[in-house]
Amino acid sequence: MMKFRFRRQGTDPQREKIKQELFAFNKTVEHGFPHQPSALAFDPKLQLMAIGTKSGAIKVYGAPGVEFTGLHKDTTAVTQIHFLPGQGRLLSLLDDNTIHLWELVAGAPREVGGVKKEGVVSLQEVGNYSLPGRPGIESCSATRVTVLLLLRSCDLLCIGTEGGGVYFLQLPRLSLKDNHTLLQDQVTQSLPDDYRCGKSLGPVESLQEHPQQSGKILIGYSRGLVVLWDLSTRHADQLFLGKQQLESLVWERTGNLFVSSHNDGGYSVWPVTSGNTCSHQPVTSTIPYGPFPCKAISKILWRTTQTGSPVLLYSGGMPRASYGDRHCLTIQQDKDHVTLDFTSRVIDFFTVHSTEPEKEFDDPSALVVLLEEELVVIDLQTPGWPSLPTPYLAPLHSSAITCSCHISSVPPKLWERLVNAGKAQQGRQHTHRSWPICGGKNLAPPPKQQELLLTGHEDGTVRFWDASGVALTPLYKLSTANVFHTDCDPSEDPQDPSDDPDMQQEEEWPPFRKVGCFDPYSDDPRLGIQKISLCKYSNKLVVAGTAGQVIVLGLSDERSDHLVDVSVVDLLQDREGFTWKGHDRLEPRLKPAPFPPGFQPLVLVQCLPPASVTAVALHAEWNLIAFGTSHGFGLFDYHRRNAVLARCTLHPNDSLAMEGPLSRVKSLKKSLRQSFRRIRKSRVSGKKRTITTPTSKVQEANAALAEQEEVAPVQRRIEPRSADDSLSGVVRCLCFADTFLRDGTHHGPTLWAGTNSGSVYAYALEVPGVGTGRVCERGGASESSVCVEAVLGKEIQLMHRAPVVSICVLDGRGKPLPDPYEASQDLAITPDMTNAHSVLIASEEQLKVFSLPKVSAKTKFKLTAHEGCRVRKVALVVFSSTAQEDYSEHTLVCLTNLGDMHLFNIPGLRPQVRFRVCFYLISPSEYERFSLSAKVITEPLFSVQLDRPLEPTPAR
Repeated sequence: MMKFRFRRQGTDPQREKIKQELFAFNKTVEHGFPHQPSALAFDPKLQLMAIGTKSGAIKVYGAPGVEFTGLHKDTTAVTQIHFLPGQGRLLSLLDDNTIHLWELVAGAPREVGGVKKEGVVSLQEVGNYSLPGRPGIESCSATRVTVLLLLRSCDLLCIGTEGGGVYFLQLPRLSLKDNHTLLQDQVTQSLPDDYRCGKSLGPVESLQEHPQQSGKILIGYSRGLVVLWDLSTRHADQLFLGKQQLESLVWERTGNLFVSSHNDGGYSVWPVTSGNTCSHQPVTSTIPYGPFPCKAISKILWRTTQTGSPVLLYSGGMPRASYGDRHCLTIQQDKDHVTLDFTSRVIDFFTVHSTEPEKEFDDPSALVVLLEEELVVIDLQTPGWPSLPTPYLAPLHSSAITCSCHISSVPPKLWERLVNAGKAQQGRQHTHRSWPICGGKNLAPPPKQQELLLTGHEDGTVRFWDASGVALTPLYKLSTANVFHTDCDPSEDPQDPSDDPDMQQEEEWPPFRKVGCFDPYSDDPRLGIQKISLCKYSNKLVVAGTAGQVIVLGLSDERSDHLVDVSVVDLLQDREGFTWKGHDRLEPRLKPAPFPPGFQPLVLVQCLPPASVTAVALHAEWNLIAFGTSHGFGLFDYHRRNAVLARCTLHPNDSLAMEGPLSRVKSLKKSLRQSFRRIRKSRVSGKKRTITTPTSKVQEANAALAEQEEVAPVQRRIEPRSADDSLSGVVRCLCFADTFLRDGTHHGPTLWAGTNSGSVYAYALEVPGVGTGRVCERGGASESSVCVEAVLGKEIQLMHRAPVVSICVLDGRGKPLPDPYEASQDLAITPDMTNAHSVLIASEEQLKVFSLPKVSAKTKFKLTAHEGCRVRKVALVVFSSTAQEDYSEHTLVCLTNLGDMHLFNIPGLRPQVRFRVCFYLISPSEYERFSLSAKVITEPLFSVQLDRPLEPTPAR
């Protein structure tokens, strides 16, 4: 009798409708700092800021929650951006010499999961222009644009070029006014003979409009000449015969003087007077950091104040020999003088000040500095000019991110304590004035739940971010460095002087002040955080690092000085034949150390050998932590301070596991050699298999027939991995669960561990006071004498030896078991403990569900065989319906190495939908946020009040 095993099931319309109500892919927002910023602009009327990048992106920011992005068609660097104030339009100049006009448009209403959504405001290109070459000019670089000036009337754009010409473009039509073009020859004719000397004036370096008389502009040439040009009469009102190479120009508010900065590190003040057509010398000329040779002052600003003394701001100008490698910006006002010292290059800066014509003074309130790796805002109204904390654009990569963890539905009490701890940290370092870039109005409703993003960094810090809305805001920073003696410790005092402004010892001259938080250098690479686990109900946190350190921390609202308990767990258990060749373990401090309010260390567990921790698990209700490295895994009772279990998972050929992360060259060579050996071995074994006995041929035929019955014709054949692979003992995942392991009637605590070689170890735990397990007593029955025990219950070896990525135990209804404290505190539905449980094991190649306690296979999905991809990350997520308030489904979400997101139902493992999200890693400094839920979407929703009506997006 023939059986049709592969009958294709037709699509169920009802199920397809449910899928649409549950799942929908939406790219929502980008968190972090733009990669490779190259231009900056500010609209003083709309209070919006724009940042251009080298990849051709323009990102506009206003009040927290107000942000949108525009992308040029070509990935060409944006060199300049200029707003048309109040209009919601901006101009961009690209590195390919093209000028583009953008404007805000209202998106059309859309339907997401059957729900009508408002259209999202976006930035759309509406025109572009490329300056034509001049006839008779040998080089096309003569018309290369060097600077743009938008007149206050917003109807004319002045374009300075490398050949010294100035062109004029009508807006918004982007048409050239040929009769207004000003060539360098016209200016040269009016120069004195002794200044002309047959030399070229050089490129146009700066264009500035007169602040009081519209139609008059300053034109600054590279050679040093500055011309006050009247556009209406097409005549030079005044010439300023500078002799030093020019960098930038800025007007004083009254228009009676202007300031020029130069490449020798100096600046000059020039008077503008009627009747004097030629000025040979400035009023004053200063090299602030002279007399020795200095670097150029690339940009300078002059802002007037009611106090009488102007605020002078300029970038560069440092002494070449001593501080030529510093990235600095100076603020001067009367006797106050501060040199802001940054860790990355200054791209551009502007001040937030009064621009209304009726106001007499500028009165700057804030300085905004765009750096290569971060955005810094300085409060200019508070004495001392402190920095403002940024509600967005914080540099996620201030120290290299080594791991991350997302926590949803954070309890209000924990959230409040974290916010208070963060405020205590910022109290002495930042001012609390309002954010100066406040354009637009955030219309998004308050988040229904608070979300945390935890990032672990190379410098040993863990940063807590508010991920509840569009803006990713820093909340609190935890440092683990003061638990140890590091290679760069200056003394026994763990206090970091840079954290306390009163302890900073500023150099006498220049008066440097370290500003910003971007610091890519780590004092000790062993401090790097590799794994994070947080229990949001017990306020317990576990962080594990590169040198085998596992730290258990508790949340405290008060400062504390205490000694951290230290325990050492030897995972090799004196196993012979293995010698650790990597770094030494970190030395813990032997004296009490000060810990500020927030998470404070309780216990330090150090693994031997001190290899990087690859997996951690925390069960705060049982007071247990589990940790794994490339050598094995351990179980520790942090309440009683004793090690419960140490299991070595090393294979005899795991020599690479003994070299540590600092021996990568040897490891690479060795892995290449082993790869070639495996290839040769597979070829030889293939030849050997052809010469077999009749019995073996029958066995192979039967096996092939059985495989054909189980595998669909479209599946790829997957070769089993060799047991001799290096690093096969690496522990990839750990999991605690209260389930049935010994028999089907008694459940209890268990620990599950998965390795790189496809091995899964399941231990039955005897936890005092939990379940019906017996209690181990040591010399008595007191609470302090009882201990936790672990007994190996099951050991599973996956057929193809693919690395185990995740393990999750499902209850009798096929739902994931709740987190610790959720069931006992009625925060989640009590798991079904009457029906048989199962365990879901996800390897790099397939997803498989086993029944418990027999561990027999129930169902599986061969992802690599079907799709040709490998599993990278998996998570179990609850999706709620947009149509039915009380309907939801638990779904397995799987991210592959191809950048696809696969969704499966559980426990059946039937594919639901697949989304391509290969763009999620857009840059080294940003997170890409997207939603898979049709109901829960975090996206910008705001309004902007313009001087013109907001046009809808044109139909395409």
